[in-house]
Amino acid sequence: MIPGPFQRVMFALYTVIFFLYLLGPLAVMAVSAFNTPQYPQVWPIEGLTLDWFAALFADQDMMTGLRMSLWIGLLVVCISVPIGLAGAIIMTQIQPRVRSLYYLVVVSPVLTPGIIIGISTVVFWRQFTGQTGTRFLYDGVVLTVLGQASFISAYCMLIILARLQRFDRSQEEAALDLGASYPQVFHHILLPFLKPALASAAVLAFLSSFENYNTTTFAILSDKTLTTVLAGRVRQGSTPAISALAVVIVAVTVIGAIAYEIYKRRADAAAARRQRAALEAEEAELTGAPTPAMG
Repeated sequence: MIPGPFQRVMFALYTVIFFLYLLGPLAVMAVSAFNTPQYPQVWPIEGLTLDWFAALFADQDMMTGLRMSLWIGLLVVCISVPIGLAGAIIMTQIQPRVRSLYYLVVVSPVLTPGIIIGISTVVFWRQFTGQTGTRFLYDGVVLTVLGQASFISAYCMLIILARLQRFDRSQEEAALDLGASYPQVFHHILLPFLKPALASAAVLAFLSSFENYNTTTFAILSDKTLTTVLAGRVRQGSTPAISALAVVIVAVTVIGAIAYEIYKRRADAAAARRQRAALEAEEAELTGAPTPAMG
């Protein structure tokens, strides 16, 4: 059915409102980061300046919180991705009768409010470290990493599980029949197949940790991350330096996404060339023609 003038107008109006809602706040922060007034202002533009970026990088609290967030994010990735990988593999190996129960237990941290996870993490590890004499582990960074990893690992598991469900088990069986050990099958067959999912899980884990506030605000104790520093600043009133920070984060994210897309397209193109060369070699072997060089 061809849409009439009314449908086309409504579709265009919906599209404009959708993108305005989606990108409007980012556009406001981007403009205010380069405007000269002391408070975030979009219009009128009284002058262009980079002073707010200089003020951002000179802010010691903000930079300390940023370094802490990056450090915690990397640690969360190192814990969450292996746990998610193990959880996904167990999911495909256990008996179907207990699979639903296992799935419910593993995914339940995702459904738990972050405030509850943060408070329970502090209470549990305070008791545990006190009883076991490992009080040095009762640290804001350690608690935040453990608290965040408890639910971010479930996200990683879901991503890896979606990829794992497309895995052809006959490859494992063929390798085992040829004499390969289970570690060799895991290292040479399963891990390469899961590589894209592992990369996606690592990126998601890092971003989830970096922007997390609810769990972090309780588990970080006396330390500070970027999100807790920003929350304190916003309560006192937003400044253009915060807009400058948003511009930097968006720019880094966009550059990272573009770099990943370029890498992914090149990898897909290389895989397509290898597959095409293999088909040509197989065809040449059947017809007796000279074998083409592998790309």
